[in-house]
Amino acid sequence: MNRPIPVGARRPGPRRSKPEGGAGPLVALGAFALIPALGLFALFSWAEGAVDESEPAPPPPSTLVAPPPPPLALSTSMLSLRRLPTVLSRELNISDFERAVVPFLATLNDRSCAVVSVDGILIGSRNPDLAVIPASNQKLIVAAAALDVLGAETRLTTLVSTELAPVDGVVNGDLFLVGGGDPLLSSDWYPTSNLDRYAVLSPTSLDTLADAVSDAGVTQISGGVVGDGSRYDDEFFAPGWGLGVAGLEAGPYDALMANDSRVLNDDQRAGDPNEGAAREFTRMLQERGITVTGGASSGVATPEANVLASIESASVIEIVGEMLMNSDNNTAELLMKEIGLIGEGTGSREAGARVMMAKLGEWGIETSNIVLSDGSGLSLDNRLTCAAVLAVLQRHDPSSALGQALPIAGQTGTLRDIFSDHAVAGRLRGKTGTLNNPPFNVDPPAVKALSGYLPVDGGTAVEYTLMLNGPTISDQSEYRPIWNGLVEALDTYPSGATPAQLGPR
Repeated sequence: MNRPIPVGARRPGPRRSKPEGGAGPLVALGAFALIPALGLFALFSWAEGAVDESEPAPPPPSTLVAPPPPPLALSTSMLSLRRLPTVLSRELNISDFERAVVPFLATLNDRSCAVVSVDGILIGSRNPDLAVIPASNQKLIVAAAALDVLGAETRLTTLVSTELAPVDGVVNGDLFLVGGGDPLLSSDWYPTSNLDRYAVLSPTSLDTLADAVSDAGVTQISGGVVGDGSRYDDEFFAPGWGLGVAGLEAGPYDALMANDSRVLNDDQRAGDPNEGAAREFTRMLQERGITVTGGASSGVATPEANVLASIESASVIEIVGEMLMNSDNNTAELLMKEIGLIGEGTGSREAGARVMMAKLGEWGIETSNIVLSDGSGLSLDNRLTCAAVLAVLQRHDPSSALGQALPIAGQTGTLRDIFSDHAVAGRLRGKTGTLNNPPFNVDPPAVKALSGYLPVDGGTAVEYTLMLNGPTISDQSEYRPIWNGLVEALDTYPSGATPAQLGPR
């Protein structure tokens, strides 16, 4: 991890010393370059001697193919600073960038924080170690921990099982729908239902799973369909959420959850996500001509169950992408519990928080002021510092899995309609965060946050985090001028030549 250095500090340039006699650097380089040539000559000599002279020579080719033209050689010397364009660009532009960033930071209130860096080198900060409410910037911590603990390519599996194998198409007893923590399990109607602001990007088809049961030859279930979410605990809502959040912004959720706990033609979310998923799956089986004698319920599958069918989720990196792009709260909460299960063996919010906190410490991030109360950032009990968020961003970059999962200004996700007419449109990547605070004159404060990257042509990048806390800061008339001031300052870098312009010629 790149560690920030003080504002205005410079990385030392290459030292030049006077020659003191003996072979100069060019002679040494020339001698070094001869080593591969001598090796090739020796290999050629050995190969020539190894040919069996009793074998006839191969016939000449019928047509002669001209060799490809040699690539154009770069005229830039190996010792030129053009071989380090990002460093050179930083050295030329960093002072001007400081002059743009530092005055903006001074305008922030005492309850907010911000930090800006370039390639991990600190440019300026305001209250970097102040513990503030992060809102959905909390999801950046969940994303980094999920990629580390779970693995980017891991997939989550939903199972259908029975206590006994079907006989002549008949399941004697209950059929179990067993959740594997997949937050994107969806009926085919759900992604286009407009029930949520952002459609599911990488759904796991519950219809395909129902088809697999039918394809297995099942025609009748003498019992009912039981939803099993026992992979995680039974906490369906995180504590610390404000009024009007539970059941609307997030939850109820469990290791088995379909359509964010919705059932077709039911205006209300299911009170128990396991029972809701079982009810939705029962409907699907009946549509496929399978008779279900009993009703839908929640319960726990027999440990030695007979597996009839299964389906895998998208990869963890795609699930993380869904969480960051759409600021998906249920996905964040389930990922936090999965982190706890893999890291500690317990699928709970508390276990997930401990594993994530340990990861921050492992990454060298100060955690004494940090509180991880939930995964979504909806809890008013969460506390993060801008220094911690920026350190997580500095462990990645815009081209990394985490960087690529962030919304793009004016184009995608929660930034689709933000900065669309600004020069940073199509370039700036960032995670938004919002918490309102009725009544506005009572703590805790409202929140508006934005953290991410502004890539620069040629490979370098600006890393930034801004977490605003204040009584009415979530009002657009209050936060948008501050956001605009931030991107205006960020977009001044580089004021001169970019790394792409300074690269080898």
